Amino acid sequence: PPPRFLLWLVVGVFLLVVLGGVGVVVVFRNVLLPGQQQRVIDQLPFMRALMPPTPQGGTLPTAEPVNSDISPEDLLAAPLSLPTMTTVPTQAPTEAAALIQIEPSSTPTDLPSPTATQIPTSTPTEVPATDQAASIDRSQTIAISQNDVARPLLPSSARMFGFTFAKQTWNNCGPANLTMALSYYGCQHDQTYAAQLLKPDREDKNVSPWEMVKFVNEQSDLRAITRMGGDMDLLKRFIAAQIPILIETGYMPEGYDWIGHYQTVVAYDDLQDVVYLYDTYLGSGASGEGLTESYTDLDRNWQHFNRTFIVLYEPNREAEVRDILGDRADPAQAAEAALEVARDEARTNPRDVFAWFNIGSSLTRMGRYDEAAVAYDQARREGTLPWRMTWYQFGPFEAYFNTGRYDDVLALVNVNLTNGAQYVEETYYWQGRVLEARGDIAGARQAFSKALQHNYLYTDARTALDSLNA
Repeated sequence: PPPRFLLWLVVGVFLLVVLGGVGVVVVFRNVLLPGQQQRVIDQLPFMRALMPPTPQGGTLPTAEPVNSDISPEDLLAAPLSLPTMTTVPTQAPTEAAALIQIEPSSTPTDLPSPTATQIPTSTPTEVPATDQAASIDRSQTIAISQNDVARPLLPSSARMFGFTFAKQTWNNCGPANLTMALSYYGCQHDQTYAAQLLKPDREDKNVSPWEMVKFVNEQSDLRAITRMGGDMDLLKRFIAAQIPILIETGYMPEGYDWIGHYQTVVAYDDLQDVVYLYDTYLGSGASGEGLTESYTDLDRNWQHFNRTFIVLYEPNREAEVRDILGDRADPAQAAEAALEVARDEARTNPRDVFAWFNIGSSLTRMGRYDEAAVAYDQARREGTLPWRMTWYQFGPFEAYFNTGRYDDVLALVNVNLTNGAQYVEETYYWQGRVLEARGDIAGARQAFSKALQHNYLYTDARTALDSLNA
């Protein structure tokens, strides 16, 4: 028989292998950050099997039944008679005031933003130089001209040149696209610079459109606006005018779950019914011409974010941008237009969860929270909304909170905390709002502090925490 020590040696080696394997799994799943996990998977693809499972069905949990005097059918049948959207009070416009109102965040504050160092930019050859005398107070609201503006005919195709393509780093879709758009105007900073001021936490999954707009307006001599309710005609007009436009879309790469994604539109061609996109994840296409996507496919993916867009322009072209926007220059009318489109889509297909979600988002933007909550309930009732939806869009949190449905807010918070959005600062902000409303001041303070740990620049959380500490 073999010596006893050999037997114990074999048993010991076996136990070490087993314990080592268990240790690898524990460290990989519970210690490494998502970005670190992805780097391991890139080198050892079989390690993907050790990733925690995605939520069951790959969708957002359905909403609990709620008694309401408003039915989903009421939202489709009611006439589109909308009150004036509530915004942060501002001083009366002056002659130097902006022609286009800059939208605040979904939870605006009264605190001024800190003065930022301006990024010098240069001007592309296609666009006149910036008039520095056109400096304006971006906090001012505007009166939109109601005069009909004759729309010039669009060329059958148009293309913009001068972008420097940026391949996004981990979770850096927003900063990378913004960097590309700024490169059109000669900005030399890379996406790392934008990320530092947009998402200090590398694991943060989301940069909202209003944050990107705020970055441009505070960190450069350019201007930016964001609106919901875009369409193909508007995209074409900005491209034909040589004004950069970014869009926020849904995206499902092969073998992967749905994610939110920004794209930069660089060209369109009516003869082929395609747009050309710079995609920071997939690339810039052959010879840098852009990746092609049909008008139909782009609109379908754009619908997932209520056809939200961001435009960057020079101050001396603001009147031109206003003319292209038309009624959308007014955020209230942009939301109204988006609502009408979403209602039409829901009438055509009552099971279109994105249409119902967009109804909710548009109504939330208008402050019509009771109706918005019903729309969000209907969107969730089908059980097919992507489970990452609340990584990027926080309208349901706002609508449920403002209708006193605190349990529903916390249910969405808990979903985010268990599906990867524990790095998204808005998750903790809305948790804090509910805890504060329920009188748990210590818990609210902790939640707001957690939000600021992930993004110390998040003014809504900073304001909420300062209010508690006052």
